[in-house]
Amino acid sequence: MKVSYKPLFKLLVDKNMRKKDLCACAGISPATMTKMGKCGHVTTEVLGKVCRALDCDLNDIFEFIYLDEE
Repeated sequence: MKVSYKPLFKLLVDKNMRKKDLCACAGISPATMTKMGKCGHVTTEVLGKVCRALDCDLNDIFEFIYLDEE
């Protein structure tokens, strides 16, 4: 299972926001945005800050991608 933040980046486009704007509004670091861009792990605190800044729910900013188990 993998986490994808594509819904977040689509939401930013829809809201005409840049990643830099989100960092400032949510109080998160650019390094955290880089992690999210690479589908890395971030804390639930970060996810909460992003949701609060964008006035959205968790399912609006990420999705699970299930990989076939070998």
